[in-house]
Amino acid sequence: MKSESTFEWMGAMLGEAIRTIVAALKTVFGGFGEAVGAFSSGLAEALGMSPTLFNFALLVLGLLLLYAGIRSLMNRSILGAVFWFLLAVLLLGGLIGEAGTPA
Repeated sequence: MKSESTFEWMGAMLGEAIRTIVAALKTVFGGFGEAVGAFSSGLAEALGMSPTLFNFALLVLGLLLLYAGIRSLMNRSILGAVFWFLLAVLLLGGLIGEAGTPA
């Protein structure tokens, strides 16, 4: 009988330890999730776009196109830079809209 109560106690202690660890991780990552949400909402509001995952993917793609244009300029490829900048402006211009007016 004594061994059953010992194992019951050990199981209860292990369960409480797991519960404490999960609660701590939930608190840490819950705050992290709120911070990411607030950041993305503020960024989208400043750019005048809706805060959807698809719009953020397009924003990253547009920034990569701008980066490609800058790299073309550094390689002294004016025509390539114009091409990449034109694509970036078309994508980002349609995504962001007029400055100061939310889309």
